[in-house]
Amino acid sequence: MSKVVIKANAVMTQNYICMDGMQTVREAITAMKEHDTKVIIVNKRDQHDAYGILVLSDIAKQVLAKDRSPDRVNIYEIMAKPIVSVPPEMDIRYCARLFERFSFSHTPVIENEEILGLVGYKELILHEL
Repeated sequence: MSKVVIKANAVMTQNYICMDGMQTVREAITAMKEHDTKVIIVNKRDQHDAYGILVLSDIAKQVLAKDRSPDRVNIYEIMAKPIVSVPPEMDIRYCARLFERFSFSHTPVIENEEILGLVGYKELILHEL
């Protein structure tokens, strides 16, 4: 009996946006509302830089809970960077283990320094079988 392997690229979504780290959290919130997403991938500043990630919980914990103004906080101040990514061929079971071990909720699928998509718990669990 052979196991069915479902790969990250089979379940990844395009439901994320890319922004610059110098933009404000207010701009991030506005963009998240407009694009109906919970995830922002923060662009690299140059070829030697790393991607960052900003999720709603970062804003809640580091801006809202600390009573900071979203107009005065830049994305780079609260984002996670560098991010851990997964290759497109990774089995989603390993993605789930990675999420559990490191308390991730989302991570990009990257190949050759290019973001192909995003996987999160929703994609891992609700994929079409």
